[in-house]
Amino acid sequence: MTELHQAVAAGDVDVVEEIMRKNKCNLNHRDIDWNYKTPLHWAAAKGHTEIVRILIENGARSCLRTDQGWTPAHFAAEAGRLAVLRLLHSLHAPIDKEDRCGDKPVRIAEIYGHENCVRFLQNAESESKAYHKMAAHEDISVDDTDEEWAEPVFRF
Repeated sequence: MTELHQAVAAGDVDVVEEIMRKNKCNLNHRDIDWNYKTPLHWAAAKGHTEIVRILIENGARSCLRTDQGWTPAHFAAEAGRLAVLRLLHSLHAPIDKEDRCGDKPVRIAEIYGHENCVRFLQNAESESKAYHKMAAHEDISVDDTDEEWAEPVFRF
């Protein structure tokens, strides 16, 4: 686990900002000891909304997946982190990707009984589809594909 992973998991905004100011890390580093979680996965799971915002604004990719195919939205849905889901959606992060089992974040929220997240994700999925359609029409680049995950055989 990198210093950034640790600061993010602890929710220490000051340390996260200091690490980033010193440009001491790869924001998208996948920790092999923790199922290839990036710092953004940790921030989403822990509900650290401000850190999620800081990471994405500084180049963290919200489309990256763990070894089981979870995006940050899956972790936020599992933990019932509605504020994180709202932020991810507002930043056009993918909130409707299927994991290895075919489950989207909305299904994960259903499994864990987070009804407020389920309602939000149901609406957000249709809004996201509309945004992607508009982006394609307007030739706007959308970072929603983890290239390594998209390979026919997913290996790290």
